[in-house]
Amino acid sequence: MVDLHLPELFGAPVGLTPARESEDVVQEALRGVRTHLGMEIAYLSEFVGDQTVFRAVDAPGLEDMIKPGDAQPLSEVYCQHILDGRLPELIPDTSANPFAYGLPITARVPIGAHVSVPIQRRDGSVYGMFCCLSPKPNPGLNERDLNIMKMFARLAQAEVQDGMEARRMAEEAEARVRTVMSNEHFRMVFQPICDLTTNTVSGFEALCRFEADPVRSPDMWFDEAANIGLGEELELCVLEATVGVLPIIPEPLYLSVNAGPELVATGRLKDLFADHGPERIVLEVTEHAAVRDAAQLARALADLRTIGVRIAVDDAGAGYSGLQQIARLKPELIKLDRTLVSGIDTDQALRALCAAVMHYTKETGALLVAEGIETEAEAETLRELGVHRGQGWLLGKPLPLDEALATARTLGPSAAGAAA
Repeated sequence: MVDLHLPELFGAPVGLTPARESEDVVQEALRGVRTHLGMEIAYLSEFVGDQTVFRAVDAPGLEDMIKPGDAQPLSEVYCQHILDGRLPELIPDTSANPFAYGLPITARVPIGAHVSVPIQRRDGSVYGMFCCLSPKPNPGLNERDLNIMKMFARLAQAEVQDGMEARRMAEEAEARVRTVMSNEHFRMVFQPICDLTTNTVSGFEALCRFEADPVRSPDMWFDEAANIGLGEELELCVLEATVGVLPIIPEPLYLSVNAGPELVATGRLKDLFADHGPERIVLEVTEHAAVRDAAQLARALADLRTIGVRIAVDDAGAGYSGLQQIARLKPELIKLDRTLVSGIDTDQALRALCAAVMHYTKETGALLVAEGIETEAEAETLRELGVHRGQGWLLGKPLPLDEALATARTLGPSAAGAAA
């Protein structure tokens, strides 16, 4: 089987289409029709300017003669002549067709028999051709064989159309994401993280809000960027804008920022944080999928710790942020997911889970931060359990930095006293 790559074949990025399945459909269609017709070569071509480019090929033993990526001038091949009506779609014997027999390519290849039908885009325009040919005549080819050819071509056409749609969507997504990055069409808001005992502010979590169309949640922007291979670049762009505000935040309050494990594992954050007071940065690592290289991630985290950055496990208790991740990352802070905080004042099971994590923090010296606190009853229960810090709308909403700092000064007599 020819080793095709769908991004080359249809221009569709891996992550937006099931690449291997689509590739197999086209290749099997070519193999199926070639075998059925008893011909040596089958291919799918695309018209690019004045060239026809072979996008997929099935020609066992003839790979040196024709392969994906090869191109021929449209003026020299059968394709345009078939579309213009000068040649029929089915030619059992090219020597019996004076026009075909007179074309130089007929003798050069040689072409003894030829079957070709157009592949269309969704708008009805011609994408290219679905073809079979043989170096020798095949007098047995008939109208029924042509109909079989058209059936296989429809399978390939559906994949071409899906691939082109995926490519269009990917190009639009890339344009959106690159525009957001180049123009910084996002703003940062800051939510206070408070000491539950003293009701003073320990630090702020920086949260991204996008100001671009379409209007949607930040996680959808980051997911789209990841799907087109720009996830790490978008994260880094946001982080670069975020850590620049640290000088405005009074010491010793800290700034908590978010990054996915794949970006962290690249090691690119060490240089970025090193220039912005790394001892006041808490890096929240959220795993929404299994980490590809846990050892590389561990090395990158160790490097960040050498410059003073503290590590937090975000959304602990949700998704992949479970006990195994906590044990592996050995974080300085654990952020208890809001699903384990909401209603904790009335749910004994949630209190038991929180108490178990608290026991872990006592054994390791980590701090526990409860996220999503919305009621005073939840806050009081968390205080009784010994939870160190809290975050949520009860304690402070995400606000622009100047408003967040002003609000923080009203929460307690001394923000500095809670920053240990």
